[in-house]
Amino acid sequence: MSGDVGATAVLLGYYAVVLGVVPMAVKASTRVPDEVVRKFQHVGYAASIFIVLGLFERWYAAVLANALLVLIAYPLLAALERRDAYHQLLTDRTEEGGELRRQVLYVHLTFVVLIAGLWGALGPATKPVIAAAVMAWGLGDAAAALIGKFVGRREVEHPAVERAKTVEGTAAMAVAAVAAIALSLALYGGASWAVAIPVALIAGPLAGLIELVSRDGVDTITVPLGTAVAVLVLLVLVRFWTTGVAAGS
Repeated sequence: MSGDVGATAVLLGYYAVVLGVVPMAVKASTRVPDEVVRKFQHVGYAASIFIVLGLFERWYAAVLANALLVLIAYPLLAALERRDAYHQLLTDRTEEGGELRRQVLYVHLTFVVLIAGLWGALGPATKPVIAAAVMAWGLGDAAAALIGKFVGRREVEHPAVERAKTVEGTAAMAVAAVAAIALSLALYGGASWAVAIPVALIAGPLAGLIELVSRDGVDTITVPLGTAVAVLVLLVLVRFWTTGVAAGS
């Protein structure tokens, strides 16, 4: 259990420095666009999954640590929203505040569901699936937002899609998700590239489609959860197929 206590301390320190102090310092002292700072935070949230999966010895301790982060960050952000310096230091797209703490809640709720539903229910062998799903969201969402905002020209016009989403942003999301899934499965999970790449080529565009039709910031929940289900099913199918081929030969 002492290892889990230490892991909790590392995770809290990571969030305080990488996702708290650094973005506030960048926003206060530079002219980096807010959207870039926001997406740096999103990638930082996603990368924290490797601390969770790598340092915690027990899945339920990882769940409790994520709950503790919400218990600390949510009321702290709510208190800061009442201060004039809030928008000078933090990136929140709503004038009255609330978006940032809502996203913190969404991120850690998603982490809890993935950790309990995969690692807790199916065992530690599913950790690479969690990593792939979270990184597909983190890198994919950042690519979609930045490419869509600064490069995108063709808006996706469909009743199921929020305004301002672009073809270029969705394509960037799919490509980044493919890369994130393949790298997570191969480099973190130890899967062969012959398994990781086909799985990524199917699950990545699916993650892009889920992001495209998700509204009001819920892609923080829908993309990782949907991607996790897709990757898990595809891994089972690929391994079943390769086992059948090997047995047949």
